Amino acid sequence: MRIEIESRHLGGAVVVLRPEVFRDDRGFFMESYRRDQFAALGLPTEFDQDSHSRSRRGVLRGLHFQWDPPMGKLMRVTVGAAYLVAVDIRPDSPTLGQWFGLEVSAENALQVWAPAGFARGFCVLSDLAEVQYKCTGIYNSQAESGIRWNDPALGIKWPVNEALVSAKDAKAQTLAEWLRRPEAAHFRLDTENSR
Repeated sequence: MRIEIESRHLGGAVVVLRPEVFRDDRGFFMESYRRDQFAALGLPTEFDQDSHSRSRRGVLRGLHFQWDPPMGKLMRVTVGAAYLVAVDIRPDSPTLGQWFGLEVSAENALQVWAPAGFARGFCVLSDLAEVQYKCTGIYNSQAESGIRWNDPALGIKWPVNEALVSAKDAKAQTLAEWLRRPEAAHFRLDTENSR
């Protein structure tokens, strides 16, 4: 079964993937990851951790990122629908502060790859949604942070009227505050943190 690149965004760093899905009266079958096909597409082939979240309608999680180890994420929705967002937070990037968002659902089976140097988040559009991530690094609570989901400088057009966010996400820093931190240098384009 094939996995194809449907589109690239933010200088080609954020990639939307469409796996081939075989459907019949029993249900469906698909391959969400194949090392050989990811390698042929120039995408990462080594993932260290799989994460899975379940949230109700209106929940907004993010915008999260990690610098040590640098963590890229391959995101997909396996139940319901969610609006997935990636924001470029690399200090010397020509697309710094720009974002990409896409509705992803169990039905459309799309996946979004966003490498290290991008803050990622999502909001739930269905009554319930489950989002799964393949991560290129193991979670490290001492080297992770977030950007405020409603930072006016980003202007993300979230498709929810009232977002349900955690206390931590509500108090997250702005992009400008992040860029003043020394840790932001971990995401400079001349580093090897593109995993």
